[in-house]
Amino acid sequence: MVPELVGKLTALGYEVLVVPGAGEGAQYPDEEYTAAGALIAEDAVAAADLVVSVQPLEPSVVRGLREGVSTVSFLPVNQSHHLVADLRDAGVTAFAMELVPRISRAQSMDALSSQALVAGYRSAIVAAGLLRRFFPLNMTAAGTVPPAQIVVLGAGVAGLQAIATAKRLGAVVKAYDVRAAAAEEIRSMGAVAIDLELETLEGTGGYAREMTEDRAARQRDLLAPYIAAADGLITTAAVPGRQAPMLVTTEMVEQMGAGSVVVDLAAETGGNVEGSQPGQVVRIGRAQVWGGANVPAQMPGPASKLYAQNIVNIVTLMTRTASEDQPAAFAPDFDDEIVSGSAVTHDHRIVHGPTREAIEGPEVVEPPPVVEPVETPVETEEQQ
Repeated sequence: MVPELVGKLTALGYEVLVVPGAGEGAQYPDEEYTAAGALIAEDAVAAADLVVSVQPLEPSVVRGLREGVSTVSFLPVNQSHHLVADLRDAGVTAFAMELVPRISRAQSMDALSSQALVAGYRSAIVAAGLLRRFFPLNMTAAGTVPPAQIVVLGAGVAGLQAIATAKRLGAVVKAYDVRAAAAEEIRSMGAVAIDLELETLEGTGGYAREMTEDRAARQRDLLAPYIAAADGLITTAAVPGRQAPMLVTTEMVEQMGAGSVVVDLAAETGGNVEGSQPGQVVRIGRAQVWGGANVPAQMPGPASKLYAQNIVNIVTLMTRTASEDQPAAFAPDFDDEIVSGSAVTHDHRIVHGPTREAIEGPEVVEPPPVVEPVETPVETEEQQ
């Protein structure tokens, strides 16, 4: 939460409690929260009916929550089975921002997209900072300096923002994505769409479908000359909850020129670039390879503001407005597809199907009881 949005929650009828120092990392002092109408409270989490955060609460905190408390945060369910079980056992209703459905009505609540926007911008700035040459064309009396050649792999929200930022800095940008619709989006940003003449891989929710190893190998072979000719490479291909696809081998990076730069935004989930390390700059051949680690947090101000607005929007959706008969309250309607889609635990149950099956096993459906047929005696002629 950021101070400027506290008023939107108090207007809904909430009392907003903030843990001391919660905003310091994003340059928001406690005084700004109190000026906006919030209360600074050491026991904010313990006293809350609804807890909103970026990362999920620690297991020790979850076990101390009152039954019936709700939480809204990022919650990587595939990597957090023990935490999900703790949330279930504590009777907490937990919502995961990663699971907000990618539908038009939920765009203002899509925290993955808002944080990808920040990460995409940051990736281009990092590439420009590491590359020891100009991004734009420069023509002077002393001679002409050609523009930097940048290749971007992946044209989702992060990739398109990386393309747009690199273009604004003056680089010549080429980009590739396995989805058919991406080529037009790449061109709309002023970049050249790389056409490898391979079958497209449209998936659900705007993400790419997983490719076969044969398709991946052919793609790497065809991308190799584009990467070898680039001064900078930015990779952004990732799907929440899954291993990032390995798009670039060390052999491909070793073909890049002296002083070249690689920025791998997917380093935390396995990496698009073989050998990249999250939070580190490593050398492969003649290139510097920068591995992203919690990249949105490297721009905490805008990342916090965008995420806070996502939080306000989803909390507003789940809030029952006050009327003559009843006060305002946090009362999520589980018949709403956004609410049901983002819910992980509720009422001592894991309600997110794939997570429930991974933790508890497939649901066993009891077969109906077998009813033995009752034979009707047949009367003989004498009995008749």
